[in-house]
Order: sequence, then structure tokens, then C-alpha cells
Amino acid sequence: MSAPEAALPPFAERVRAAVGDAHLHEAIDRATGQLQARRAAAFASLEAADLVRDHARAAKLEVLANLDTLLEQFEANARANGIAVHWARDAAEAQQLVVEIARAAGCRRAVKAKSMVTEEIHLNPALEAAGLRVVETDLGEYVVQLRADRPSHIILPIIHLTKEDVGRTMEERLAVPYTSVPQELCALARARLRAEFLEADLGISGGNFAIVESGSIGLVSNEGNIRMVTTLPRVHVALVGIEKLVPTLADWERTVQVLARSATGQKITVYTTLVNGPRRSPSDEGPEQVHVILLDHGRSATLAGDEAEILACIRCGACLNVCPVFRNIGGHAYGDTYPGPMGAVLTPSLRGLPGWEELPQASSLCGACRDVCPVRIDLPRLLLSLRAKAVEREPVALAQRLLMKAYAFLATRPRLLRLAMKCARAFALRRARDGWVARSPGLPGLLRGWTEQRDWKVPAARTFDDWWEQRRGSA
Repeated sequence: MSAPEAALPPFAERVRAAVGDAHLHEAIDRATGQLQARRAAAFASLEAADLVRDHARAAKLEVLANLDTLLEQFEANARANGIAVHWARDAAEAQQLVVEIARAAGCRRAVKAKSMVTEEIHLNPALEAAGLRVVETDLGEYVVQLRADRPSHIILPIIHLTKEDVGRTMEERLAVPYTSVPQELCALARARLRAEFLEADLGISGGNFAIVESGSIGLVSNEGNIRMVTTLPRVHVALVGIEKLVPTLADWERTVQVLARSATGQKITVYTTLVNGPRRSPSDEGPEQVHVILLDHGRSATLAGDEAEILACIRCGACLNVCPVFRNIGGHAYGDTYPGPMGAVLTPSLRGLPGWEELPQASSLCGACRDVCPVRIDLPRLLLSLRAKAVEREPVALAQRLLMKAYAFLATRPRLLRLAMKCARAFALRRARDGWVARSPGLPGLLRGWTEQRDWKVPAARTFDDWWEQRRGSA
């Protein structure tokens, strides 16, 4: 599984490599197209869908407005259930807590359910360095671990791979016959993981929700591994971001409805689980100990800033599936745990803007992400907020500033603007072939970026204004 990132190539290089990867595009287009269609059908079956989304949003905003009080209430209710609650200010503290829990309980083998927050803090390398064996049990995460790769989507970790890629990975890493049949691939993984579940003494999960009212951890999954991770080992540790609270079970029920529909196009996930604490007697099923680690890791600072609304995100991945940028560059190009529009806001918010200034630029601001968000987060507004802060930190190049000033000058003088557009149109038409400016040679100077990755359709020889004036005159 992923280790703390080494020095990354510049963002532009990562993007260029991804844009030219036809195999990546094939895999992403296949998956995201299906997910968008399923989401639309699933929401069509939800009565008063907009009202349910409004309720889910209100619940998350209530949490952000009262996070300190609700965290204390959750801690008290969870402890009353027999859950040990721990607090971690950052990744290092969270890693150390898991190691200490494992050592105190004599745990040596860990199985993990899918968890983006453990990816965020690079938990696996820390546990392995402490002498624990760690095995991912979600099928996608298991393949990622076999490849020494990292997830490229918050819901579908191997969206960047085809089933043929998965078959070759299992053939090479597990020494099994090659197959690309999904059912056979699942059977191969199940056979290998069964022994891991039975031998593990530590189960690690994330937490989709922390329900304040009941002191419970809510988990959603389409694979039975999550039930095994949270019940078979002697000790269960759940790592949960402090923003994952929902006030009541009713709020949880509404949010689960929109989460499943947005993420995978289902009315509800196959395994929707509430963890209410350890087993009460030796005859009960479940772990002897349940621990919850509430992780800050930049969330408090984000809550105090202009981008606090991003903490309402319920990690459905719908914004990734509709984003034209994500669909062209995939998740790895973003360089960190969270890709797509939500990642372009969340990563610089949690980690700080230095080093991540270019992520908020990775958006066309088309608004599709805001439209599909189940809790209506205004992602374009948050992206613009971060762009403004990036410019305050490091002003754009002189040539760009001059270009924008020239545009502002022309845009406020209609006659000059029409003249300039006429000249630009004539220039583009001279470079065009059959109405298109080809990528090579493209446009010169600062305008090269518009065409270096695509052919560019030139404006019509006759403008709408010209057509309108003629039509109005003839009328």
C-alpha cells in the first residue's frame, strides 16, 4: 500500500502523462459512464429526493457549526457503549495510537477494510515498520496492495485498471492461472483472504459516520469483508475524521440514502453496518475490544477557514465521476489521497496551500460537481477561494497579468472589443484547416495552452452580432 509520497514530478508533467495515456482513459470512461447512469436511475427512485438531500446537508452543516460540543457528546455515548475513544492531532499520533493498541493486546496480524483516512495518514507503512503484518481485504484495495500502487478514486480504488490488468496482477503476484473473468478473480481473492481473516487478531476500518445520538460507528460497503474485519479479530480499531459526525440516527438514515445512490447508484449498500461496541459476553460474536481514533490532521484549521464547507463531504465520489478534468487525468495525477474536485479543495485545505496551489486550477468550473453533490457543497466557490489565496501568495506571471489587464480594458469598451475579436478571428481562420486549428503548430505564446492538447475550433466567420444586426435591419 502507499507509503508517504516521495518528491512528485511537477503537476503539469503528471497531467501531460495522464492525458496521453489511452489505456487510462479506456478504464475511466468505462467506469464513470456506468456510475453516472446508475446514479440518475437511483435518484429517480427516491421519493422527495431534493428534500432528502436538503436534510442531509442540514445535518452536516449542523455538525460543522457545533463540532466541539457534538464530539464530546459522541465520546461520552461511545464510551457508554464500551468503546475506547482516542484523539489524534495528526498522522503521527494516529499511527502511534494504532501501534500502541496492537502491542498492548498482543496483536501481530491485521486485516483492513477500505479506508481513505488510513491512506491519508499512510497507516500501513507505519504498522509494517512496527512489525505488524497488514493485509487489505477490499478487493480493489487488495489489488492495489499487490501492485504496490495507491488508490485512484475514493470509491473505486482501481478505476485506473481494467479487468485484464487485474488478471495479470494476480497471475504475477499470486502465481495463479491468468483470467479476466470478474467472478473468477473474486474467487481467487476470496480463497487467499479467507485464511487472513481467520488468523488476524487486529481489524482496522475507517468510519463513514459517527452517530452522536447512539455513540455508534456507521460503515457502508458492498463487500462482506467489512463485517469480517469488524467481528472476527479480537480487536477492532476504527479511524474516523472528526468531521464524520451526524447528530442522530434519523440523520444517518437520510444521509445513507443519498450516499449509496451518489456513490454506486444503489438504493442502499449491500452491507450497511452500525458498530455499537465490543461483545458483551463470551458467547456473543464480535471483538473483545473496540477502539475509535478521532483524527484531526488539519480538519480544525480547515473548519476555521473559508473552505470549511468541504468538511461536509460524505465521500461519495460523484463529483469525480462527472468532472471532465478527473475523467481525463485520473486520480494519480492529483498527487495525494483525494482526487477530483473534492480533492482539489480538501488536499490544500488539510495540508496547506504551499505545494498544492495548482490543484484548485484543475477545474473547468462547469459546476457539474456542485449539481451532483448529495449535500450540495458549492465546490466551484471553494475552488475560486483557493485560487484567490494562491494568487495572494504568489502573483501570476507578468505576461498573464498584462493579458488580463488588456482583456479588462477591451471588455469595457465594446467597439474596441469587437474590433479585436474581428482581428483574432481573422488570424485564427488563416491558421485553420477545415474550421479547426490543429494542435501543431497551434496558437502562439500564452495562447499555446489552449491548443497544445486539443484541436481548437475557430469562431465562425460571421458573428452573432453581425447576423442579428442584419436580421433586425431586414425586419
